[in-house]
Amino acid sequence: MGTEVRVEGLTKSFGAQQIWQDVTLTLPAGEVSVLLGPSGTGKTVFLKSLIGLLKPERGQVLVDGVDMVNSRERDVMEARKLFGLMFQDGALFGSMSLFDNIAFPLREHTGKKESEIRRIVMERIDVVGLLGAEGKLPGEISGGMRKRAGLARALVLDPQIILCDEPDSGLDPVRTAFLSQLLIDLNTQIDATMLIVTHNLDIAATVPDNMGMLYRRNLVTFGPREALLTSEDPVIAQFLTAGRHGPIGMSEEKDAATLAAEAANSPPGDESSRPSLVPQLAPSPGLGPRAAVARRRERVLGMLDHLPPAARTAIEESYALEPTAVLPGGTTGGTTVGAPVGTTDGTTGGSTGGTTGKGGAR
Repeated sequence: MGTEVRVEGLTKSFGAQQIWQDVTLTLPAGEVSVLLGPSGTGKTVFLKSLIGLLKPERGQVLVDGVDMVNSRERDVMEARKLFGLMFQDGALFGSMSLFDNIAFPLREHTGKKESEIRRIVMERIDVVGLLGAEGKLPGEISGGMRKRAGLARALVLDPQIILCDEPDSGLDPVRTAFLSQLLIDLNTQIDATMLIVTHNLDIAATVPDNMGMLYRRNLVTFGPREALLTSEDPVIAQFLTAGRHGPIGMSEEKDAATLAAEAANSPPGDESSRPSLVPQLAPSPGLGPRAAVARRRERVLGMLDHLPPAARTAIEESYALEPTAVLPGGTTGGTTVGAPVGTTDGTTGGSTGGTTGKGGAR
């Protein structure tokens, strides 16, 4: 199973420009999480801070007993081996074949023989569907194939935590759908903790167990996917409907006068424009169940009383369709079972992965 990542009070600036402040959340072990936010909100900076490539001014990132912000550099370097990072552009070496690109971390960071490296690399190439393309250069393949090669390279050191920086950027909707399924299948196969930074609403609606959103230098919310997808927060609602009316403008934030004018001159928003809560993607046939699903069910049902009514209803309806679901009162489809095991703490501390933020779902 993957490793939990606990972020506490993280604050990052570049000179006088504050990127975000007091970010607190927990990435539950083995689950898939998504981080949304308008352009320029520091989502990539957040990923680099998790892995210790950037040093925030305050806060902690706790990974397997190591604080990636404040621990000794050699401890951070050791803990970094738990991570696999899929860069936004793939970050492949243009003069190397896909095979050599994917083999690069093994050759740099292990003493494995070439025969063992070949076995591992070809296994990962197979996982991401690139068999037959291993001899090609990055410039000879499509953008989607480069993305998958970058993902294969992130997997070769058997990471317990996988960070994906906008894996859908530059991809058409069909390739994005294939990528979404690949990420779910990957989580099924290796049970790693995953965090995906994206703007893509299709990925956000169908892939994660948990979702968060950065806006105006704050984490608006983080918690079960149902909490964000049913949120009444104006920022979240505008982002999910891709609407022009709301707090988000061409610059990150509209001023009060602009918002007041919109409210006076625009009809009420049409709720039908909001995307419906669709089922999460299931693993491809033959892979079996995702281990994270059962753990997540137990955890989320344990925090129902701390979630907004709309999120609570969505979760209850979702799990009511499953024969083993444990709902409040201990009943499922006519079968009585024990009360759900797990915390009832709705905050993001510890291993709850609950909701948090300013003005968002709680």
